[in-house]
Amino acid sequence: MTEPKYSRILLKLGGEALSGAGGYGIDPAAAADAADKIKAVYDLGVEIGIVIGGGNIWRGQATIARGMDRATADYMGMAATVINALALQDALERGGVFTRVMTAIEMRELAEPYIRRRAIRHMEKGRVVIFAAGTGNPYFTTDTAAALRAVEVGAQIVLKATKVDAVYDSDPHQNPQARPFRRLTYLEMINLKLDQIMDSTALSLCMENRMPIILFNLWEENSIVRAVCGDEVGTIIS
Repeated sequence: MTEPKYSRILLKLGGEALSGAGGYGIDPAAAADAADKIKAVYDLGVEIGIVIGGGNIWRGQATIARGMDRATADYMGMAATVINALALQDALERGGVFTRVMTAIEMRELAEPYIRRRAIRHMEKGRVVIFAAGTGNPYFTTDTAAALRAVEVGAQIVLKATKVDAVYDSDPHQNPQARPFRRLTYLEMINLKLDQIMDSTALSLCMENRMPIILFNLWEENSIVRAVCGDEVGTIIS
């Protein structure tokens, strides 16, 4: 039996985890695949909180560049994360994982309002909690929401699942000689200015609260389980 190193985690997923090959929308098969990976950790007895992005439905930065108001674009992005949270909840519950969606913007017919103590109680009772609608405020990314929720619920680590297997010193898709980092400090990560990987606000919040981060490839075999069990996977930021 694999022994987990962490008893409570915050998993940050991008919206593309649900989109399949097309990159946009929600593919039920992709959602089921992501749910299976989460269930493997759930079956170890680990308490799990999840923050999911909305980029498979709404790309706010692209619309801002074309003149849309930033706050409006961000609120639309928050709504997209609620759609993704409901899709992931459906996939998890079809796999036998008890799940609650809690949203920072109240919409009682769809999800519970986010209340910190209630979220912790859900996790203690063995329910996966999906935190939707970011922080409930514009100008903050879902990375920052993940860092904030991790600190609030007493998670021991933030696991950021991406499409790449580590943090690199340059784009590995454009530079075959790009060098991966296995360990970085928070300040080193901030100084690299890799905001497309994790924004500086989220990193600063984690640094202030000594919340370690592991960035890894979601689609590598057993990557979430390996990260939770303390195996060397991805890049550790601490």
